[in-house]
Formats: sequence, C-alpha cells, structure tokens
Amino acid sequence: MTAERAVRIGVQIQPQHAEYVQIRDAVRRAEDLGVDVIFNWDHFFPLSGDPDGKHFECWTMLGAWAEQTERVEIGALVTCNSYRNPDLLADMARTVDHISGGRLVLGIGAGWFAKDYDAFGYDFGTAGTRIADLAAALPRIKARLAAGNPAPQRDIPVMVGGGGERKTLRIVAEHADIWHSFGDVDTLKRKSAILDDHGEAVGRDTATLVERSVGVSGDPAETGDTLVAAGATLLTVGVSGPDYDLSTVRRWVEWRDDRARG
Repeated sequence: MTAERAVRIGVQIQPQHAEYVQIRDAVRRAEDLGVDVIFNWDHFFPLSGDPDGKHFECWTMLGAWAEQTERVEIGALVTCNSYRNPDLLADMARTVDHISGGRLVLGIGAGWFAKDYDAFGYDFGTAGTRIADLAAALPRIKARLAAGNPAPQRDIPVMVGGGGERKTLRIVAEHADIWHSFGDVDTLKRKSAILDDHGEAVGRDTATLVERSVGVSGDPAETGDTLVAAGATLLTVGVSGPDYDLSTVRRWVEWRDDRARG
C-alpha cells in the first residue's frame, strides 16, 4: 500500500517532569541519533507520573525547536484543536514553518484530557462536539495557511490523530496527509481499511495519499517489519523526562538503517 514511502523513525519528547534544559538536550541528542521527526504533545499537565509535575507548553516549545534543530521535522503529536482559534493556530503553524525552514508537521486531534480543559477554562463538551469542532476547524486552518503572507515554505503536512471509525477517520480521509493510529497491528490493519473506504467515499486515494503513523516501543526486531507490512511508515517512540532515555530510539533508528540497506 505504501511501499514507495521510506520508513521513518520519530521520537516524542514528552514535555513533562523535566527542566527545559533537559528537554533541549534530548532534542539535540535525538537529532544527532538520526531520527526523522521530533514531536512533543499538546497538554498542560503530565499524563504519567506526578499529575502536578513539571510541564511546558507545546507551541512555544516548537518555535524554540525550529531554531535549535537543522534537519529533523518537528511537530505536536498532537495539537488539541480546542485550545486555540483555528485561524490563530494556522498562523502559528505558518510562522514555525518559516522559522524551521519548512520542517513543520501540523499534528492535530479533537482533544480528550479533561484536566486540561477544566484547569484552563475550556468547554470540554462531548466527544461528538469536539470531533465536530475539529471537522469545522480544518478547512479554516487550510484557508488561513493559504492566505498567509508570506505563504508557508511548503504544503504543511497535516497529521490527524485518532481512530474513531465513523467520524474521525472520515476527517482523516478528507483532510489529512498523515494518520496517527493507536493500537496494535491488527487494529491498524482494520482501521486502515476503514480509512480507505472513507477515502473512496470522498473521492480521495487515501491508500497512497495518507501516510500511516503509529507509536512503537520495545524491540523493533519483534514488531517493526509487521507494522511496515501493515502499512505503517512513520514509527514513533515516546520518552519522558527527566532523563529522556533514547536507547530504544537508537535501536529503532539502527533497525531503519539496516532495513534500508537490505
């Protein structure tokens, strides 16, 4: 399905339980290791460990990463659509795209973490209203990107995260360049087929136009080839502060390189 795509390795530098100097060092080490994409996430509190531990904001950080890095793509895995006006988010993305020299991936999702909403005064609504808001936001984001002066340095790839089969995958089919899925390989295969059905319904060849992205962990020798055979070509390891141990990331980068050499 996506045999023509190169397999890429990402790392999610989770911005929790660390000082910023430790996050900056992890980004440097990840780029030096040879990863293809460095992500953070868009939350206001840690998702594991001490729920009130150290934490930093997503898009401010991406602007800093755009200056710090030279080669890797950067982005959020994923931005919460609820936290920013869509037109503002688009202009933030355009700006970070220029700061980075055209290396931004615009990851976005409907949102789910109630604590963020409650603490910062956002209306949590329901899963249905949040997904509807995402569907309404994406055309606005694309229109604002197109209206920006100067224009983005490239067509900024849009990555939508989520696996709801009836609504979210329809949004992916209509708008996304990358789909980030959650779950095992069987879930990936089943939902990938549903995504392609949605693509056919909206007149878009999602089998070739939408890259499949998944989170990975552990030994790539055990799962890497199976995930690629199921269509995934962007494989991302998550690491948390304060230490940001990149040993698993290193194994996945080495596996990617060994696989490319045949």
